[in-house]
Amino acid sequence: MTTPADRSPHPRHALAPLLSSAVRLSIVAALAPVEKAEFAYVRDLVEITDSALSKQVARLEEAGWVTVEKGRVGRLPRTWLLLTGEGLAGYRRHVAALTAIAGPPH
Repeated sequence: MTTPADRSPHPRHALAPLLSSAVRLSIVAALAPVEKAEFAYVRDLVEITDSALSKQVARLEEAGWVTVEKGRVGRLPRTWLLLTGEGLAGYRRHVAALTAIAGPPH
């Protein structure tokens, strides 16, 4: 018989509290497979307002998970979002924990 001390910790302990927000999880998931993404692209993909995206990006930036780059394309100002190495690692741990909790799809 195994005792609690013999078992590995429950996978929920690997979940990132920062990603408990479905919007932040969606933003990070959108950024994970790309080098960087334009603000408007992420806004439209996640289906939120500019204001809501700005607020969530600020939270992710404070945590060191996202970097914001500003520049121009021609005369038009642009903002790009980049997932940091720390952000990508945290996202991957979070997804692995969710998979461990839920198990494989049936």
